[in-house]
Amino acid sequence: MKNKRQRKILEIITGSEIENQEELLAALAGEGFTAAQPTISRDIQELRLVKTMSDSGKYRYVQSGTTDAKFSNLLLQTIISVDYAMNMVVIKCHTGMAQAACAMIDSMGYSQVLGTIAGDDTIFILLRNEENARVLMQSIKKMIS
Repeated sequence: MKNKRQRKILEIITGSEIENQEELLAALAGEGFTAAQPTISRDIQELRLVKTMSDSGKYRYVQSGTTDAKFSNLLLQTIISVDYAMNMVVIKCHTGMAQAACAMIDSMGYSQVLGTIAGDDTIFILLRNEENARVLMQSIKKMIS
């Protein structure tokens, strides 16, 4: 039963943006699996699931070692601070890391990003409007905190 449940968990997180254990429990119940929260917590650890930011700016579970997980880890280790002004997000990185982080941000394919520029330790991201900039800034802050 455990193997079937864990395979179903991987299937669910691949097809849906599951943000927390409660959503995962509900999705499993919808598929006919009953489990308690501690069981799901153990499954998450055994499957080496991590949370990363999705294209929509929400957090979601992914399996460690996937591109999404590597992206999340790179940003966590690279970014020092993030802020926004008007429709621009400014990210401060460790020296020499801005271009790598910027390439990862570009790979997100966030549709509201008009363009990015990376220097040695700073990234500028131009977005369509101030609300998009605020949302992106908050998502990145959430990811690195």
